Amino acid sequence: MADELTIQKTLERQRANFAYACAENGNGIEKKSEYKAYVKKIPMLIKTNGLGATFAFVNAKSSAETDKAGYAYHLLYQHTTEWLKQEPKGLISERLINDNLVKVLIGLNSHEYRAVTNEVLAFLVWLKRFAEGLIKE
Repeated sequence: MADELTIQKTLERQRANFAYACAENGNGIEKKSEYKAYVKKIPMLIKTNGLGATFAFVNAKSSAETDKAGYAYHLLYQHTTEWLKQEPKGLISERLINDNLVKVLIGLNSHEYRAVTNEVLAFLVWLKRFAEGLIKE
């Protein structure tokens, strides 16, 4: 029991550390207020529409041009993908090496899909906390 608690605390710390770095990165972009707003909005979109549909939307709205509002979506998509590539449970990390996030998500079975959804929501809890604290409008 104690080992399981320690593993959970370690996982939470890893999520927090990664989310803090992502929020700092989001604070450094031109459209940081959009990034903050999207980070706050995405968890509800996931709960309402599902993980795959939400990240298909995020991907569709993203832009690699740093001066466009879509860059905030692009960064959020990248941050989530990078977390899933390195998260300790390795839920879909190997599949993300060769494919993009949306393609991997739509190919998951229901058990994997729920597990990845829970992991993304746990990551976004930390990202939202840090974005609210670091990004001043």
